[in-house]
Parts: sequence; C-alpha cells; structure tokens
Amino acid sequence: MHIARSLLACSIAAALAGCTVGPNYIKPDTSTPVQFKAYPGWVVTETQAAPAQGAWWKIYNDAQLNDLEPRVASANQSLRAAYYAYQQTLALTQAARAAALPTVGATASAARSDSGSATNNNNSFNGRVNNSYSLGLNASWAPDLWGRVQRQVEASTATAAASAADLQAAQLSLQATLAQSYFQIRQLDSQTSLAQDTVSAYEKSLQLTQNRYNAGVVSRADVAQAQTQLANARVQRNAFGVQRAQLEHAIAVLIGEPASSFSLAPMPGLPLAQTVPTGLPSQLLLRRPDIASAERKVAAANAQIGVAKSAYFPALTLSASGGYRSSAFADLLSAPNLFWSIGPTLAQALFDGGARRAQVAQNEAAYQQTVAQYRQASLVAFQQVEDQLAALSILASQTSLQQDAVRAADDALRLVSNQYKSGTVPYLNVLSAQTAAYSARNSALQTAGQQLVASVALIQALGGNWGVMQN
Repeated sequence: MHIARSLLACSIAAALAGCTVGPNYIKPDTSTPVQFKAYPGWVVTETQAAPAQGAWWKIYNDAQLNDLEPRVASANQSLRAAYYAYQQTLALTQAARAAALPTVGATASAARSDSGSATNNNNSFNGRVNNSYSLGLNASWAPDLWGRVQRQVEASTATAAASAADLQAAQLSLQATLAQSYFQIRQLDSQTSLAQDTVSAYEKSLQLTQNRYNAGVVSRADVAQAQTQLANARVQRNAFGVQRAQLEHAIAVLIGEPASSFSLAPMPGLPLAQTVPTGLPSQLLLRRPDIASAERKVAAANAQIGVAKSAYFPALTLSASGGYRSSAFADLLSAPNLFWSIGPTLAQALFDGGARRAQVAQNEAAYQQTVAQYRQASLVAFQQVEDQLAALSILASQTSLQQDAVRAADDALRLVSNQYKSGTVPYLNVLSAQTAAYSARNSALQTAGQQLVASVALIQALGGNWGVMQN
C-alpha cells in the first residue's frame, strides 16, 4: 500500500513537470536605419541566417597574406584561450541538463566495533565485538515542477552560444588586425622603396650641382643645399624601419611565433583596393559575432529570471533506497537482511527575509542591462559600418585627386630641372620641386594603404566578407 501511494506521488509530480515559471524570451527590438547614409545603395532587409565568415582575405589576391591568415586560427594563443572558454560553457550546459535526470548511487561498508560495559566496582570492562556489513543502492529524483532546470538549461545554452560568438569575434578581430598590419608593412615597404629612389635621384642632383660648381656656374650654397636635401632623404628612408619592425613583431605574435624568429621579406607595391559592391543590404550586419553574442546574453539573462522565480515554489524530491545489512558477511545477501525505503520529500522556505525577492529583482535588472548592451552593440555596429563606408568613399576621391597631384608635381619637377640646367632658375626652385614631387608620391602611397586598412575594417564591421552574400 505504501509503495502504491509513492508511485502515485511520482505520477502526479511527472504530470506537473510541464509548468515553467518566468518570462518566455522575446528578442528585443533595436533601432535600424532605413539605409546607410554614406552608401545609399545599401538598404535594410529582413533577417537571414548568418553564413560562415570564410576566408574573406582571399579577395585581395595576395599569396603572402593567404599563407599568414590561416595560422591565426591554428596557432594564436589568445584565440586558443577563447576556444577553451567556449568549451567550459558547453560543459556547464551539459551539467545543467544532467540536473533533470535521476541520480543513482551504490554503497558498500564493513565495520568492526567494540562496545564496553561495566561489570564491577573496580571499573573493569568486558568487551563485546560487533561486526556489521551492508550493501545497498539509492536513487533520487527532483522533478522539475516549476521549470527551474529547464530555465537553467536555457540560460546555459544561450551562454554557450554567446561564448561561441565571442570566439568568432575574437578570430575575426585577430584576422583583421593581421591583415591591416600586413598592408601597413606593404605600405611602409613601398614608401621605403620610394625613399630609396628619391635618395638615388638626390645623389644624381648633388653630383650635377657639384659638377656645375666645379665649372664655376653655381655657388657653393647650391652644393650645400643639395647635400642637406640628400641627408634628410636618407634619414627619411631609415625612419620607416622602426614602425615596420614593430608591425612585423606584431604579426609574429598573431600567428603564434616568437618575434625574434619571424621575418617578412620587403614587399614594395600594394594590392588593389577592393571596390565596395553596390546594392549590398545591411543584412550583412547580422553576421557580426559580437551582436550575436550580445543577443544570446539577453536570452540567458531572461532565463535566469525564471530560475530565480522558481525559488518561490516548493521543491519535491523522490528518493528510494534498498540493500542488505547483516552482522555476518556470509549471510549478507539473505532475504531476512533485506531493507528498503521509498518516499517523497517536499521542502518549502517559509521565511527568508526577502532574499528570493531580491534575487528576482537582481536578475530582472541584469536582464535590462543586457538589453541595453545589445542595443548599444547594434548602434555601434551601424556606426562602424558608416565610418568605414565614409572613409572608403572619401579615400577613393582622395586617390583620384592625389594622382592628379603626382602628375602635376612630376611635370613641375621636369620643367624646373630643365630650367636649372639651362641656368634660368636657382637651385632652390629645384629643391622645392623635388620635395613637392616626393611628398605627392608619398601621400599617394599613404592613401592607398589607408584604403586597404579601411576595407579590412569594413569587412570586420560587417562580420565577414561581403562577397559571400552577393548574388
């Protein structure tokens, strides 16, 4: 009869297990612009599933970059740390699911004891030795009456998804940093090559001026000016080395190598900047892993509200145990030594000084905090895309103007050089024209490098290569 009542209690508990307290998750709304201001061809569309980022760097068609980038995922230690942080969240999710299942245990014990008893006034004792042996099984199950375990699983699953997105965000950030550092090295190598060409040109100018001075055509001042200009050009050529070395060391760390054992050969020349596709929708922004992480953290915080509210309700535990107990090991498994017990336990806190109410309030506030952080992440994402679209648009126009400046400076240098050779202008005019020509070419290289860096930043702001979603 007792067993029947216990089984009935188990059935009732199982029927009640579908009740789940706490709010169901609804994705918060965010402010989304109709289109991008800096690039009106990009418009807002409906949410789509986020594809993988892929090898986005291949759009630059640079063999050296294609070799370096995969090494970030395989060898970067910061990324490896993020990976193991993600593995921890997966383990915690599994632990949360395990709470919904019964626990079963086994016990075995053997003991020998001596209980004394006084037999005379001299406090002498006659010892009595007792042996005891036991072997048993026990099981317990706490049915999820109010959905506490279910909400905890929801929270842990969402946290694991956020950690996976954090891992993607870390990888994308490191890959983008490597690409930008690489392009900066290419820019510096191009500037160094330009500086070397300029040094060679200034050496020829100094020799020409020296010859003219020896012939008595110009004064010693012209020679001094040419020497000064050449010395300054040599200083400028060497100045690029410091920044290049630092960028090279940074790349070494990104690919998991000691800075002292890694080097990149000089690579003058820059890849062509990528043209931003027209009509690209802002749905690409949905691939941003940091936004995905922020949204999953909102879901986790929402589930924790249900976990906190479940503490208001009683907790039911169903337990059973059984086994054998005897003072003689040989008779341990005999029927008379069998023992068992089964029954429910219901526990409810009657007074806690407002601790449960405070816990619910804390979780509700934490939820609102994550909502604000998610909306802020969305706003920042649109800002970053607008920043890079504006930068690329302005830099494209600047590149065209810079090429005009280079052509004009080259023409002016050629004319002034011919006039100086004919003796119609002083050497100071040549110095000014040479400086202007070098400055124009150097600025053109800087602009080209900035375009490449901005295009990488745009890809990062979008969460991956825009080419993946082109029709």
